[in-house]
Amino acid sequence: MPKTEAELFAFLADLGIDVSTRRHPPLFTVADSQALRGEIAGGHTKNLFLKDKKDNFFLVSVGEEAVVDLKQIHQVIGAAGRVSFGRPEMLMELLGVVPGAVTVFGLINDTGQRVKVVLDQALMGHAMINAHPLTNEATTSIAAADLVRFVEATGHDAAILKVSA
Repeated sequence: MPKTEAELFAFLADLGIDVSTRRHPPLFTVADSQALRGEIAGGHTKNLFLKDKKDNFFLVSVGEEAVVDLKQIHQVIGAAGRVSFGRPEMLMELLGVVPGAVTVFGLINDTGQRVKVVLDQALMGHAMINAHPLTNEATTSIAAADLVRFVEATGHDAAILKVSA
């Protein structure tokens, strides 16, 4: 069973990471979440769950306004050839979330470290990063350095690369 939001927050607390979370109606798209601008400061994420032809999986987290060239990103993230979006079943199996709630916090569910995480360099330039806490009915704000600590505490390498145009 995937971890719950409460288990995520307990994991963060055990790491000594302070976060703040704001509840809101379900948000499924970047456009939906932009309605909250001005209420939640910091960099807001757009997350891409991708796979390559060898069934390697990637979670690419970029700023909400970022433009990502899906025809070229494989060269930056180390994929075996071009990438496509991962199937919803694999998203649930690996990250424990559904489409519309894809989040870097889903790495807590990838206990086999099957997903390579890539954080966009531009996104990481923000002091605070905002992402869904395993549900699209809330937004959690975390310091950029603490996000890296979280990723590493889940057993993943936090690759910070320039993936946005």
